[in-house]
Amino acid sequence: MSNDVQPGGVDFHCHLDLYPDFDAVIARAEAARIYTLTVTTTPKAWPRNHELTHHTRYVRAALGLHPQLVAERAGELVLWEHYLPEARYIGEVGLDAGPRFYKSLDAQKQVFRTVLERCADVGGKILTVHSVRCVPTVLEMIESHFPQDRGFVVLHWFTGTKSEARRAAALGCYFSVNAEMIRSDRGQALVSELPLSRIITETDGPFTKIDNKLAEPASIQTTIDAIAHVRKAPNDLIAKAILCNFRALIDANI
Repeated sequence: MSNDVQPGGVDFHCHLDLYPDFDAVIARAEAARIYTLTVTTTPKAWPRNHELTHHTRYVRAALGLHPQLVAERAGELVLWEHYLPEARYIGEVGLDAGPRFYKSLDAQKQVFRTVLERCADVGGKILTVHSVRCVPTVLEMIESHFPQDRGFVVLHWFTGTKSEARRAAALGCYFSVNAEMIRSDRGQALVSELPLSRIITETDGPFTKIDNKLAEPASIQTTIDAIAHVRKAPNDLIAKAILCNFRALIDANI
């Protein structure tokens, strides 16, 4: 991701290949100068995502194996490992203990442990991690299998408690925040207390909407404004902090 031109913001977790026109949404992110991480849900999607973003200025792809797909696609872990040398960014990965996916939780843990261990072996990877209804387990696995000096974890759409957020921050984790998170009182309370030095913005588009339209990188300013409102801080201060955090994350010598 280039930083030679003043950017328009950061969208550190979205699914650009799930929009109706993948090429067009990449072009809009580029035109808006939004540093964008487009995650994949299966390693089979990696080659196309990598091809379309490898030479863009602001958009990069992440290599993932989504926990919600592990029940059907755990066998693709071998393919994920095959592509790992090509990817600096990893995601979407993690655990989901929600009612629809709880039955596959043991398999999810096996996959996630392998992801963490392989990334630790290689070093220098930045992971965007899903942790629905299982934040303590995710943090335990990060602590056990992914030492802080081997890379970084960004907790995507974090829904844990304030004490879990403090534990995550102590483990070196960042938090990617989207506008949907801030619509609930609980989400507002959490975002107001997250360490500002660990917050990065995301949309998680197309799974969220802004102004009744699919959220996408070019609409990230709405998320910045929402964070500023919750934290009672100037919008430009939040925007600058997020860019500073992003650059610290991607420029770290690990």
